[in-house]
Amino acid sequence: MSKLRVLYVASEINPFLQTSEVADFVRQLPQGMQERGMEIRILVPRFGLINERKNRLHEVVRLSGINIAIGDEEKPLTIKVASIPNAKLQVYFIDNEDYFHRKSVFFDKENNFYEDNDERAIFFCKGVIETVKKLGWAPDIVHCNDWMTSLIPMYLKATYKNDPLFKNTKTVFSVYNNGFQYKFNNDLIDKVKMLDIEDSMLANLQSGDFEGFIKIGIEYADAVIKAGDGEDFSESLGKLFEELDSEKRIDTIEKDENLLDSYYNLYNELVG
Repeated sequence: MSKLRVLYVASEINPFLQTSEVADFVRQLPQGMQERGMEIRILVPRFGLINERKNRLHEVVRLSGINIAIGDEEKPLTIKVASIPNAKLQVYFIDNEDYFHRKSVFFDKENNFYEDNDERAIFFCKGVIETVKKLGWAPDIVHCNDWMTSLIPMYLKATYKNDPLFKNTKTVFSVYNNGFQYKFNNDLIDKVKMLDIEDSMLANLQSGDFEGFIKIGIEYADAVIKAGDGEDFSESLGKLFEELDSEKRIDTIEKDENLLDSYYNLYNELVG
């Protein structure tokens, strides 16, 4: 039996960057699954806070050079790679000068949410899929973490549905309590669009806010997880889960000693 292939996608991972619990989770889980015999890939953005020299990032020329469409514009994609110290894991970094070279993540020095965070998320989601295509590596599971990765399940179910690399791929979407108050402009829908994506498929994103991104991720993912401690979720996110739970099964996996077993079983159940 061939190894289960799991792709982890997130906005951050220890030890390269940590702003929330996502970084610890995405550090712990891939190693745990690799130790259980799974084949792992990890993709994150190369935010400007990540020191390339200190972390020994280097460009993967054969994977770089793709242009990613954001609305009417095309932006060049650069792929970098580094190894996690003391673990047999490599991390691929999605990079672009316009989107990821500023020395902060989602907020500027005055704590203002970047107006182009939607474009940065779209670029990242599209870039992840195109990078995996260039790797020629067919994932059984794509585990998306947090709002920035929420478009990937939809893209895989629509634009890439006939791609042989993704024909059997299942998606997991983990939701974290990392909300923001910002509301994106009306052109968000046009920027998100790709081949085979109709306006009706983007209804949940019309609100242009954090919950819109979460809803679209939940709508198209094969499994949805409330990550972390359930009690930590904001009131509005709690209500959202209640509303959506009747439409889609939403599970909670607690941070305890059975965490790795729970995910191991979930992955196998999804591809079974």
